[in-house]
This record gives sequence, C-alpha cells and structure tokens, in this order.
Amino acid sequence: MNVEELLVRELVRDLYARYNRSGDKGRIDEVAACFAEDGVLEVRNGFEAIGREQIRDALGEIARKNGSLAPPDGRSGRSVVRHLVASLLFESVGTDRVESSAYYTVFHVDAPDHWGTYRDVLVKVDGEWLFARRTVDVDGSREGSAKASIVVS
Repeated sequence: MNVEELLVRELVRDLYARYNRSGDKGRIDEVAACFAEDGVLEVRNGFEAIGREQIRDALGEIARKNGSLAPPDGRSGRSVVRHLVASLLFESVGTDRVESSAYYTVFHVDAPDHWGTYRDVLVKVDGEWLFARRTVDVDGSREGSAKASIVVS
C-alpha cells in the first residue's frame, strides 16, 4: 500500500461519514450530493433510485414518513437517528474507482432500529469521491422498526 492509496481510503471514509451524518440530520440534499449525477441507491426489497433527483425524492418520502427531516429553521423536534458504521472493507482500490462494503446499525432515541450491510462502488468525479452505486441490505430490525418505511417485506 502506498500513500496515494491511503489518501483514497481516507477520502472514502470521509464520504461514508458525510452520507450518514447528513442522513442523521435529515439533510436529504446533502445525502443526494454524496452520489454521482447518475448514481444509484438501491435498498434491496425496497426501492432503486437513479440520479440525485430520484435519490432525493425517495429519501425525502421516507424521512417524511418517519419524521426524520430536519426542520427548515434548524431547530430540533424531529426524531433522533444515528448511524454506526463498522468493519469497512476495501475490496478494490484504484485511482478512480473503489469497491467497498461495511456493516451499519441505525439507532433511534430508544434502541437500535435496523441493521445490515452497505455494498458500494465509488468513483472519482472532478477530484471528489462519490457513490456510483450504493446497495443497502437490511439484515434485521426490531419489532415496530422504522425500516418498514424503506423495505417491502
């Protein structure tokens, strides 16, 4: 491994963090901006959105259903959501394409809500790493989980 690969890995970690922090704060536009213009977000057994506009619309609908949109005035009052990402694995690292996967758990104010695996293809666009494709597998959830708003059982 060389310094360039280490830099790519850190930039990918930063993208993971920006995606999840933006989602936790209900900032759907910021989440969509983590994708390439023609990027794909697939939630298995849920939906597939292609392009930033469809991704924004799909996530906005989910956030409206479960009350996790950030209020326009920035005040709190929405539900608490926190993503924990672990075991990030770099399957391939190139100068303009990365394949990776990680486990995630979504916590709500009172308990873990659902958990699963991210499988990602990232590309470098104008010097910035973005998701070309993110596939989200939901492996499990607690009873009454908010994941029902994203996954068709």
